[in-house]
Amino acid sequence: METVILAVVIAVVVLGALGGLVVGSRRKKSLPPPPPAAPDITAPPAEPHIGDEAETPRDEVRRTIEEVDLPDGSAPVVVEEPAAPEIEIPEPTAGRLVRLRARLSRSQNALGKGLLTLLSREHLDDETWEEIEDTLLTADVGVQPTTELVDRLRERVKVLGTRTPDELRGLLREELLKLVGTDADRTVKTEPEDRKPGIVMVVGVNGTGKTTTTGKLARVLVADGRTVVLGAADTFRAAAADQLQTWGERVGAYTVRGPEAGDPASVAFDAVKEGKEMGVDVVLIDTAGRLHTKTGLMDELGKVKRVVEKHAPLDEVLLVLDATTGQNGLVQARVFAEVVDITGIVLTKLDGTAKGGIVIAVQRELGVPVKLIGLGEGADDLAPFEPEAFVDALIGD
Repeated sequence: METVILAVVIAVVVLGALGGLVVGSRRKKSLPPPPPAAPDITAPPAEPHIGDEAETPRDEVRRTIEEVDLPDGSAPVVVEEPAAPEIEIPEPTAGRLVRLRARLSRSQNALGKGLLTLLSREHLDDETWEEIEDTLLTADVGVQPTTELVDRLRERVKVLGTRTPDELRGLLREELLKLVGTDADRTVKTEPEDRKPGIVMVVGVNGTGKTTTTGKLARVLVADGRTVVLGAADTFRAAAADQLQTWGERVGAYTVRGPEAGDPASVAFDAVKEGKEMGVDVVLIDTAGRLHTKTGLMDELGKVKRVVEKHAPLDEVLLVLDATTGQNGLVQARVFAEVVDITGIVLTKLDGTAKGGIVIAVQRELGVPVKLIGLGEGADDLAPFEPEAFVDALIGD
């Protein structure tokens, strides 16, 4: 009996120990986190209405439409418009070269003075005549014109015998005038008899002052009482179109331009069309400054000419040459003459290091006259070419 009781007690103790272990292990296990509490939801700020500040509306005094002072319409609202550019009055062209003669003579009379000094020697031997030839060639007169001039001077000096300074100056003036030419028609053709407007196309390589010359020519025409439309067909340089438009605005000339890198022929065509509709006297077309070695670009220049002539024939094709380039300018002139029919020459930068003889050489090369010359950076420093005034500037007073 005692054995049974002892066994029961042991069993109870063992069961109690096992129950404690189970409870303890359950307590050691982590309980799942409690569900999160619902967040406090704050209402978003009210969107501002017209006239309100971008923040939550505040309580403030509001006025009704009847309480607001409205304009009664008696005082008109003035809208300021941008001021139109001031129209300049260009300097008259009559005698412009004469007025600029002093500037020209300062930079060009080395040729004339050099020749007069050589011709004034007591004995004109072969060596002296060779120096005269060198002087003329250095001045870009060209080989053939130089040979002709020296031959005539030798013959006349031999007949003249004794030579006073005035006689030499007169002799040299006569012979230079023969080379420059006094019979050529140097008028820029802008007034066709049977129609309006006159059409002038300006061509030349980069850097010759072509766009500037086109703008200055517009001033020359306006000064002579003509109305002008400008065509900015140099679409490869946006700056060229801007520059030409600025020149036009200064004298009240309208400028037709197209998108950058657009079709130059289209711009030229539209410029002539606009000129017709506006009834202006002259349309000036500024073409891109084309490198004479680029065959494709030169072909495109020919296309511009053909497209323009669907409206009417060109009255002038002016080739702008930089007088300081000397014989290189003659190479450019030959190539352009093959693409378009050059009718006149504009020599720019003739007041700098240019040699006056280029006038003779380029005319002889192309068989067309120099019609305009540029004698400075001023807006009115483009002058009609006058042979007498030019030769007088060459030989000095």
